[in-house]
Amino acid sequence: MAYVDLSQDPAAMRRIFLALGLAGAHEAVEAVPLTGGVSSGIYRVDLRSGRYCVKQALPRLKVAKDWKVPVERVFAEIGYLRTVGAIVPGHVPRVLGEDAASKSFVMAFLGPEYRNWKAELLAGRIDVPTARATGTVLGRIHAATADDAQLAARFANDADFHALRLEPYLVDAAREHPQLADHLLQLVERTAGTRRVLVHGDVSPKNILLGPEGPVLLDAECAWFGDPAFDLAFCLNHLLLKAAHLPQHTPALMDSWRALLGAYWPQVQWEPAAALEQRVATLLPALTLARIDGKSPVEYLGEPQRQRVRDAALALLRQPPDSLDSIAARWARDFA
Repeated sequence: MAYVDLSQDPAAMRRIFLALGLAGAHEAVEAVPLTGGVSSGIYRVDLRSGRYCVKQALPRLKVAKDWKVPVERVFAEIGYLRTVGAIVPGHVPRVLGEDAASKSFVMAFLGPEYRNWKAELLAGRIDVPTARATGTVLGRIHAATADDAQLAARFANDADFHALRLEPYLVDAAREHPQLADHLLQLVERTAGTRRVLVHGDVSPKNILLGPEGPVLLDAECAWFGDPAFDLAFCLNHLLLKAAHLPQHTPALMDSWRALLGAYWPQVQWEPAAALEQRVATLLPALTLARIDGKSPVEYLGEPQRQRVRDAALALLRQPPDSLDSIAARWARDFA
């Protein structure tokens, strides 16, 4: 079935809402593009029946480097949201319907009572309970899905995860830093070969809304049955990057780091927590380097900050940390 670009085909957008019974036969369906995403077209649609959000997977991501990925990844996201919605109700958007032709789906629109965690952090509003709640939600998802053979088969999205995460982050960083290529590619191999829980793949503050019931995880198109270390390291990495950007808030950000981990670790029953921590601690500096020299560089750091982060990440890669506490201590020392 040919891919339908909803931004160029209003009739296709109308067809989706009519098919789902959300629009009346003679009701106008007007989509308002929303900003913020690099991997999807996102639209708001206001109808008599309610306010909705439409998300469509894009074949090429909106970044400087060429980054093409399969649009079928949208079905992994739909599956993740439905699976996780049964585990932690209210902490992911509710899927109302999907459309195979346009590789899109419809969910309820989350209004102004929901704040974006990234925006809060960049504004210097560091709320430790938010980090604690995020650790709780992530731990509950991982614990509930651990070693589930049916989910492992359903989310065996190895090729898509490589295209969306391992290649543009770690493999691309290896190209930029050939002296560390062997080490970075070993991390790629280890991550790709570890399959224990349902992984979100993009647990970033930009993909977390803070609502009346706590954090809501968005953008699960990287969903994969794999290594929980990736989700944990990916999220912790953003606290490091925010500390580099806002050194005056480093103590509060490190408090958030400890709160997130403190809520997460008690739920780890599927493997020894020490083994998981070792994978997180060795993967984390590689992801930090990737947000400087990979295909998706962080946008809010100036060049002097970028170089300091690069130097810190390279040092941690050359002499791998023995614990997450040692990374936090270094960051608190170097970026306060």
